[in-house]
Amino acid sequence: MSTHGTFDPDGFRAAYDKVMAKWPAERETVRVPTPYGTTFVNICGPHDGPPLLLLPGGGGATSASWYAQAGEQARTHRVYAVDLVGAPGLSDRAGDRPLRTAADLAAWLDALLDGLGVDAAALGGHSYGAWIALHYALHAPRRVRRLFLLDPTGCFAGFKAAYLLRALPMLLRPSPRRVRAFLEWETGGSPLDPDWLHLQEMAAGFPSTRPVAGPRPAPEALRGLHVPVLLLVAANSRTHNTYAVADRAHALLPRVEADVLPDVSHHALPQSAPDDVARRLSDFLSG
Repeated sequence: MSTHGTFDPDGFRAAYDKVMAKWPAERETVRVPTPYGTTFVNICGPHDGPPLLLLPGGGGATSASWYAQAGEQARTHRVYAVDLVGAPGLSDRAGDRPLRTAADLAAWLDALLDGLGVDAAALGGHSYGAWIALHYALHAPRRVRRLFLLDPTGCFAGFKAAYLLRALPMLLRPSPRRVRAFLEWETGGSPLDPDWLHLQEMAAGFPSTRPVAGPRPAPEALRGLHVPVLLLVAANSRTHNTYAVADRAHALLPRVEADVLPDVSHHALPQSAPDDVARRLSDFLSG
């Protein structure tokens, strides 16, 4: 296990591979060059299936976090799960341009889809990944067939002050112990997959770049988004006001289906309640 002030790349990779072992056996990988760095993508599902691009949350999340959903969605879709550039995972942040703005993230996804040979895809994300996905749908709606957002942060409501205060020590001085304590607090002591939790711990100290941050999308932009959207928010999320998120999405998005997932916290998604989440995603993505 890594300790405060250090990062163990071999330990991180071993933990990453252990979670990836939960994915379908026919999983493939590819590295896609972009101007912002080479992006590592885990792929599964039929080659002729409609494309589905998955973005993980921030912090220590990686594409491996989709293990509870990848198999079910790969029954009907060609699933592309991405490690964010500059974040924990196997992507390489070395590129000609730094990621500094939401527009940079949109340009990165344009380049990624081009590199994958995908003209348009269903797109989904969790937490920070949902923020990126929503911004991309606003940037390039013609390339987004359907959009799902799992407990998105920074999209429809701000963070709770108590959440930020709890997260601050982990962010300032990351360590496996602090990561575990924070996740156990946010998830209310609910059982967590030990392999996934260990990967989160091993990501502490990963040499990440500062994540792109920005304001919530403008109300007029959201009102003009006509892509079908599925919003699933966690009833037990300590990140934000769950019902404020759902209400604001209902008020602003013209084609949204929003629901609150009972007995689920923010950081436990998307691996908690896997059957319920998988069913809702499959129904939505089937159109």
